[in-house]
Parts: sequence; structure tokens; C-alpha cells
Amino acid sequence: MQLYNTLSAEERAELIDQAGKQRLTLSFYAYAKIEDPKQFRDDLFVAWNQLDALGRTYVAKEGINAQMSVPAENFEAFRDTLEAYDFMKDIRLNVAVEHDDHSFLKLTVKVRDKIVADGLNDETFDVTNIGVHLKAKEFNQILDDPNTIVVDFRNHYESEIGHFKGAITPDVETFRESLPIINEQLKEFKEDKNLVMYCTGGIRCEKASAYFKHQGFKNVYQLEGGIINYAKQIKEENIESKFLGKNFVFDHRLGERITNDILSQCHQCGKPCDNHTNCENEGCHLLFIQCDECKSAMENCCSTECQEIIHMSLADQVKLRRGVKNGNMIFRKGKSDNLKFKNSGELSDVALATAPEDTAVIQKPKDIRQKIKIKKVLAGSATHYFPKSEVGQFLIENIELSIGDKILISGPTTGNQEMQITAMFVNGQVGTVAKTGDKMTMSLPFRIRLSDKIYKILD
Repeated sequence: MQLYNTLSAEERAELIDQAGKQRLTLSFYAYAKIEDPKQFRDDLFVAWNQLDALGRTYVAKEGINAQMSVPAENFEAFRDTLEAYDFMKDIRLNVAVEHDDHSFLKLTVKVRDKIVADGLNDETFDVTNIGVHLKAKEFNQILDDPNTIVVDFRNHYESEIGHFKGAITPDVETFRESLPIINEQLKEFKEDKNLVMYCTGGIRCEKASAYFKHQGFKNVYQLEGGIINYAKQIKEENIESKFLGKNFVFDHRLGERITNDILSQCHQCGKPCDNHTNCENEGCHLLFIQCDECKSAMENCCSTECQEIIHMSLADQVKLRRGVKNGNMIFRKGKSDNLKFKNSGELSDVALATAPEDTAVIQKPKDIRQKIKIKKVLAGSATHYFPKSEVGQFLIENIELSIGDKILISGPTTGNQEMQITAMFVNGQVGTVAKTGDKMTMSLPFRIRLSDKIYKILD
């Protein structure tokens, strides 16, 4: 039973392009009591893998939370895999307004303590006792009521590029931080105000609405299906959007445009911009807003220090970040002294510029397509790594490799590492050529994983 990915992101992207079939980006969640999350996880992985479904999913004893990319032709079959479970009968699938075939490039289904980390340890808290769900038209109407307080239950890097008019936008990095802050800020309004909340797809404000009812708020409402569903409804029903700007999404797109209002600035030069990027330096990987001009001048980096690092040799980069707990180990949320024009907390509803009509997407897939232009042939797969000697071992399965060959070592964690073979051992002996069936070992400045593949780069 296969419970892991066998292809790298670049290999998957190439296959998707070759297939030429439309994929749908969607999200869903459900709170429920799941007795055996691990078995539930395994069953989902097997079923979804057969449908070529990709994405990121968390399951826990309290339910499921998923963001997915599914072939359009398999959409109904995918829904059937969900509705096989009673608690997901008639589940709402939030289908994205904008689609990109590369929104997700691998399938991960992980077991977590909670599907939304809330920091709460209160056995009397009932997560199913939720607020009133509002559709887009109803949400617009209640926002016009002067007795309404609207709260954004997303994080600062999300609300900075887009939010509802007049919303409270907490300056937080995690959902758990926002609960006590909003509770304290609004404690005088428990009886007489409409507490209206929203988030990306509904899962965070679903829990938040239950929390604030638990805290004694009388009139609690939430946007059904979050911003994703709101964007779909205003388009279908041709009603006014009270959401301004972009909706941040947690896939390769990093955002989908709801209106053409640009509310944020390039964090480096201050130019109106709402395109997120991740710092090219793997030891930083900072999430920040960067315009095309700064992207070109800074080579996708957040600072001159990071720009200098990406021009170091791979071995020196690895040594520099050894023992430092950042890079891909954490997801840094875009706060740094290097970012002079970063805004968070109380945000303006005034647009700084208007985006052209044809700007609706997407930076990351272009990067992926650039990577797959490298002409390469699969040579083999990783079989072992010897940490003390910093040596990797590969089973040669397809074509031979020789000293002097340029190679690419690629995997979900390792990323893409290009280098040249300068020395090798073949089946334990010093050699110059490794043929099909041979075990080849070589010195490496980074750790490889068993999921990694080795390719020969063709000139």
C-alpha cells in the first residue's frame, strides 16, 4: 500500500503539463469526532492517490481540514471519497475563483492534535456550538448595520493584501493569538453588538464563533465558506464586493484576486504591490511582498545579505545554516527589520493603485516551469546517507553516470541541488563509471533522503 509520494514537485509539474487536463483547486473542512485519525489518514491517501488528487490535508480527532488540487474529470469521484463518511455527507467544497494546474504538486495527509491550533484547554468548550452562517448577500447587509463589528480571523500577512471594509485586522501570526486579543478588545460589547467574523475558507471562524459564544457573546455570525465562497457568490450573483484586494491562499499561487484594489506595498521599495514571494535564500525563506523590479534587482531575496548568500557555493550555504532552525523547518511570516514598508495591525481601506484586468495570478508556477526546462534523465534513486562522512549512496537504475557528469539531486525535502561528479565509489571501490545495477557513493555537502532521485543533466 503506497502512502508516500514517488515524484518530485518538478516531475509532477511536468506530468501535469504533458497531460494537458484542467485541474480544480478547492478546499473543505469538517469538525467531527474521529476515533482513529491515523487509519482515516491512510484510507484517504490511498483513495486520493488513485484519483491523482494533490494537496495538503490535516486530520485530527476533531475533524479534517484540506486544500486540494483535483483533476476536473475526477471531481465527482473525489466527492464520493468524502461522502463515504457520514460526517461529510453534502460537504461544501470551496472551489477557487482562479485555477492553476500547479497549485499543489504533491499529496500530503498529516495527523495533527487539532486541525486548527487554538491554544485552548477547556473541556467545557463545544466546538460544534457555532455562530449563524451568512451567505455573501446577507454578509454584505449585516456589514452595513452600524451595530456590527467585523473581525478578520486571519494573520497579518493575509489581511495586508486584502480584507473587508472596516474590519478589525489583528496584528498576529497565529490564530491562537487572535482569540484572547479580540476577546479583551470587545468584552464590553457582548450583549449589544453583532460580532461578525470571516477567514479564508471558514474553518478558523467556525471555531472562533463557537469560542465567542462560549465566552458569552450573544449575536455571533460568520461568513459561510469564508472569502473563497464569498468571491464565488458575488461573481455568480453579480453583487458588490465589500472585500477589497487579494485573498491570500496557502498554495503555490499565494493569492487570488477578488477586486483590482491594491492595498499593500512592495516591502522593499514601497511601490503599490500585493504579490507575495519567499526569499530565495533557503536559510531564510522569508515570506514578503516584492514587486517585479525588486524581484529582478534582488534576485527574489529579502535583503542584500541573502542575495550574497545565494551566490555562495552550495557547500558553504549548507555550512552557514547548519544548526539554525529556519529555512524550510519553519514558515516565517514576513516580519523583518529589512522590510521597510511592511504594514500590519490597523489597515487602511484606501487602495494605493488599481491592478490591470489581466494580472490575476501567479508567480510560483512560473518558477516551477522554469525549473523543468532543465534537460535531464533519471539515473537512479537514493538508498542511504552516511552522516559522519557526509556521503550519499544511490542505486543506478536507468543510465550510467561518470566522473565529470553534471547531476541534479531532487526530492520533496532536499529540493533541487545541482552539482558535478568529481569522485565516486562504485560498489565500494574507487571508480569512474557507475552502470545500471551499481551502487554509487559520493561526497555531498547536504543530507539526502530516501525519496530523492538523481538525474543526469544533458547539455
